[in-house]
Amino acid sequence: MTTKKILLALSLGVSILSTSLLADDAKARAIMTKVDARDDGSSLEQNLLMVLVNKKGKKRVRDMKSYTKDFGKDEKKVMFFKSPADVKNTGFLTFDYDKANKDDDQWLYLPALKKVKRIPSSDKSSSFMGSDFSYYDMTKMSLKDFDFKLLKETKVRGHAVWMIESTPRSKKIMKESGYTKSINIVRKDNYVVVRSIGYMRGGKKKYLDVTRMHKQSGIWVIDEMSMTTKKGKATLHKTILKFSKTKLNKPINNNQFTTRRLEKGL
Repeated sequence: MTTKKILLALSLGVSILSTSLLADDAKARAIMTKVDARDDGSSLEQNLLMVLVNKKGKKRVRDMKSYTKDFGKDEKKVMFFKSPADVKNTGFLTFDYDKANKDDDQWLYLPALKKVKRIPSSDKSSSFMGSDFSYYDMTKMSLKDFDFKLLKETKVRGHAVWMIESTPRSKKIMKESGYTKSINIVRKDNYVVVRSIGYMRGGKKKYLDVTRMHKQSGIWVIDEMSMTTKKGKATLHKTILKFSKTKLNKPINNNQFTTRRLEKGL
């Protein structure tokens, strides 16, 4: 994304935050609050296939396993790479904190180095394991960090949706997320973000598309989604995620979500 230039009128003493509060759309925020509060279960276990597609169409496939669990209002998630050999036993751990003033924690275990690396905030906009998803994309958006604006109401694949623009309230969040703004497409019937466009530095954009989902035990679960990085009309890279063997609200040991467990692999 091209970094958005925020001009501060010093004579008026206007801060980024106070300006953003004036620009916030109450209806759009109410919708995004329901998106954030949507029931996704107290725990989730899934198999994943990550398909990396370069600009020439060449594919690389990675087999993964993930576990997610609520810890009060916080959420913890761990992912393990099962194959191919060059990424086998790589592990990724995320602590998503509910408090807006507390930065989420992320760790990556690289078996070749036999070392757990903490991901600093300054690196969160970088690519997660060579995919089109960034480390920031792997965490939940903190609503207090963004302004929201309802652009229009339309339809996607026959479903009524809202189109909502989100803009970071500070340069810190712009830098951390890598986005100057995003446009989110939210289905009205289930409050799932089914598409989004993220505006990046250098004129690049990232296009998220949820292509398949189903309802399980009253909860909407995503089966397949993709993230495509483009510059202009040219596709630079694409990542497809396919989810299977979904288990909702099943017991998961708390010890699964530790850096020590990360080192052990599957």
